[in-house]
Amino acid sequence: MNETESGNRVACIFGATGGIGAAMTQRLANDPEFSIVHAGSRSGNAPSHPNVRSFQFELTSEQSIRSTAESFKDSPPDLVVVATGVLTLEDGTGPEKSYRSLDAEAMAEVLTYNTIGPAMVAKHFLPLLPRDRRAVFAALSARVGSISDNKLGGWHSYRASKAALNMLIRNFAIEMGRSHKQAIIAGLHPGTVDTSLSEPFQGNVAEGKLFTPDYSAERLLNVLEGLTPSDSGGSFAWDGERVLD
Repeated sequence: MNETESGNRVACIFGATGGIGAAMTQRLANDPEFSIVHAGSRSGNAPSHPNVRSFQFELTSEQSIRSTAESFKDSPPDLVVVATGVLTLEDGTGPEKSYRSLDAEAMAEVLTYNTIGPAMVAKHFLPLLPRDRRAVFAALSARVGSISDNKLGGWHSYRASKAALNMLIRNFAIEMGRSHKQAIIAGLHPGTVDTSLSEPFQGNVAEGKLFTPDYSAERLLNVLEGLTPSDSGGSFAWDGERVLD
């Protein structure tokens, strides 16, 4: 282990007040390999821990993300996780069961949160990743974003936004592989987690397949620790299984 790996690693979590983001933040803060966990949210709140540093950002504002990245230049993170996402909009719209339900404004909003926002985080944070050691950028995706695995249809905006995110992850991995040989760019499928995002749909979840945020966070962080640069560009489920493209 180099010095950074043995206790001075820095993590940055976007969406640190959501179920999975908060659980990831707490687990990383208790991990002796990490000295600082930067926890970002719209409110600026974060789990209380001496190793946690909170920051405020707005996912829909590139200027907000750019300003956040500028504050990290003197202490670049080794791990960046975008733990944000939306399935049902605040007004209750979505997910669509049929193409007849598609609404241009609602679709654009879902893509803004699930695809464009994470892409802007990548735009401004990928250049900060160290080149001389292992570094990871990950974003929460979903198995329903897999085109080849799609057997049911529906959920058009959500599926499309996650499929687009998966493509961006692949693109970023190819580009970063030219300059950051040890970098890993990955999508993460957390399973069905007991959060407000999945709450309206939990009735259809098989017994034993509804995870607590802490369990999902633990599994996802373990998956990230096991990835190598050869895995960069892929999306991986909570159990380590590679999600089909």
